[in-house]
Amino acid sequence: MIEPLSDEQLAEVVAARAAHPTAKAAAAALGIPRQTFESRMKRAAERGMLGYEPVLPGFRVSQATTVYDDAGHVTREFIQQKPERGDPPFEVPGGHVVKGISALLDPDGREIVKWVKTREDLGQSLYPDAIKAAFDAYDGRAEPVAAPSTTEDNLLTIYPIADQHLGLRAWAKEVGEDYDLKIGADRLRDGMAKLISRSPSSRHAIILNLGDYFHADDSRNMTPRSGHVLDVDGRYFKVLTTGVQLMMDCIDLALQRHETVLVRNLPGNHDPHASVALTVALGAFYSREPRVTIDQDPSEFFYHRFGSTLIGAHHGHKAKAEALAMSMATRRREDWGATDFHVFYSGHIHHFTGKEVAGVRCESFQTLAGKDGFNHSSSYDGGQSIQSITHHRTDGEDGRQRVNIPPPRLSAMQDLAA
Repeated sequence: MIEPLSDEQLAEVVAARAAHPTAKAAAAALGIPRQTFESRMKRAAERGMLGYEPVLPGFRVSQATTVYDDAGHVTREFIQQKPERGDPPFEVPGGHVVKGISALLDPDGREIVKWVKTREDLGQSLYPDAIKAAFDAYDGRAEPVAAPSTTEDNLLTIYPIADQHLGLRAWAKEVGEDYDLKIGADRLRDGMAKLISRSPSSRHAIILNLGDYFHADDSRNMTPRSGHVLDVDGRYFKVLTTGVQLMMDCIDLALQRHETVLVRNLPGNHDPHASVALTVALGAFYSREPRVTIDQDPSEFFYHRFGSTLIGAHHGHKAKAEALAMSMATRRREDWGATDFHVFYSGHIHHFTGKEVAGVRCESFQTLAGKDGFNHSSSYDGGQSIQSITHHRTDGEDGRQRVNIPPPRLSAMQDLAA
């Protein structure tokens, strides 16, 4: 970083100029290039060190004008002063953080103009005091309830929730069906109720939120990384609190059939921060319920070993099936070697895929969410469903249950367009 010239350095060039007939000679006497000497003379003049009246404290000479008569005598002199650059100090606006700084420098490296670029501080915007207060109110409200009278200790049932996109808004005339916050919440609540009633009374259950549970991550209603504008329904506070209550409803339904319930919320590309808020709220609410475990691992990956089966999960937006399968073998070496069955669950693509990679059954799931304008215009026409998967402690996958959402009828779409 270039240090600014001191008054002593500038006084040295002023004295040298007065002692020598030319600037070239003065520069030579100081042992500096002539260009550097002339630049310093300009800086000295700017500070009022070449015979003008003293510059006021906190000001600098920005321009000097001399008027001569016909005989060459000085008749008038004008000195224009401006405040020194850099005062007052810049303050970052509330709710923002600095994301970059640019500066225009003179030949001596002195700052002439500075541009400070800021952006909204997402950490602050995501968790305003009102939301924090609402989450704090949940603390300890869930009282322990009686477990089912009989359960199968050798069974684990997983309820994958893929890409719920709560808060998404779809218009039937545009995409063939209406979808909003209430429809999305009702679909998941009803779907979970049906799945749980049809699933075996396994002792253990996992509610596995595979990410993009929320359509928007904050009130800007844009995807965090790409800035894609989203079709949303409702204020962000309403969407967030609805999502928290909806997940509590799902957990309470599972407690009626299973002795223990593990909940994991994975971040998606739509809700990397909102998923954290959901986890924090649920952790506070179920702090007094010993049958519920809210997994607060901050990793974007989930691993769980049940007997002879190793289960992995990830939203699926950062790695393909081949990489996900190999990450399981690398990151869970001991569990990998001690198990016979390996499965990896993901979402993100909104439709079913299934492939086997090095003995790992990799699977993505359909979503219950409707299609917004972007998905409809891109011909993303996957079906809509939710399912449960039951694993046996020694025999691997034991069975599945599925709840389907019928696709919108073509005749209904035609009626809407008429």
